[in-house]
Amino acid sequence: MSDSPSILLLNGPNLNLLGTREPDIYGANTLHDVEHLVTETAAAADYGVNALQSNHEGVLIDAIHEARQNSRGIIINPGAYTHTSLAIADALAAVNLPVIEVHISNVHRREAVRHHSFVSPVASSIIIGAGINGYRLATLQLIDLLSEASPRT
Repeated sequence: MSDSPSILLLNGPNLNLLGTREPDIYGANTLHDVEHLVTETAAAADYGVNALQSNHEGVLIDAIHEARQNSRGIIINPGAYTHTSLAIADALAAVNLPVIEVHISNVHRREAVRHHSFVSPVASSIIIGAGINGYRLATLQLIDLLSEASPRT
C-alpha cells in the first residue's frame, strides 16, 4: 500500500489509555482497536493510514506540519487539547488539508469546559458521541471529501 495516498490519524493526550480509562464514558475498545478500524476502513478505498498518539502538544503539531508532505487529510481527536490549544488549531489551518475532528463521547453532555473547541472552526467536519464508530464515520467522510476534491475518472 506504499503507493496509496495516506491519511494522518492523530490522537491526543490520554487516548493511549482507551479501554481502561473511564470505560463508562469511552467504552472498552483500545487505541489499537481504533487504529485497526481506521486502517481497515481506509484500505477499502485504497488509502493508507499513518497513526500517531501523543500526550505532547508539540509532537502533534510536528506531525500536522509533516502531513503537508505525506498525507491527503487528517483525522484528529485532540483530546483535552481540543479545549486549550490554539497552537494545534493554527497548525491545522496552516497545512490547508481537510480535517475531520472526532470525539468518542458527546462532549456537549459533559462539563461546560468541554463544549468549546479551538479545532472545530478549522475542521471540515466534526463527529462526536458515536464511540469509536465515529472514527469509521470520520474516515468515510474524509474519503468522500477527498473524492469530491479530485474526482476519479
